[in-house]
Amino acid sequence: MSSDLMISDLAALIARGNEVQHLAGRVAVCARRVEAVLASFRQIQLLDWQSPAGRAYRNSVALQEVALGRALGRLEDARLAVNRHAQVVGPPSGGSQAGQYRWPR
Repeated sequence: MSSDLMISDLAALIARGNEVQHLAGRVAVCARRVEAVLASFRQIQLLDWQSPAGRAYRNSVALQEVALGRALGRLEDARLAVNRHAQVVGPPSGGSQAGQYRWPR
């Protein structure tokens, strides 16, 4: 019975580690999307806006870029926290990939 309990505990740890890894992947996907939007914002700002309305729009986009850049920093913090948590909930053996998710570049 003790062996069955240990096996089920290990299975639960592996399952939780996999769930946390999946979450880390989802956070990374969100970060890539934010980076793509930031790149689009930068392209918009490079356009030659002649009218006052166009310049106001460019300034508004610049403000949104700053806010989104801060959000990207928080996503990085979240990814690091998720990876730390994956290491805690992962199985004790060194064979697990939990917590090993790399930040996409």
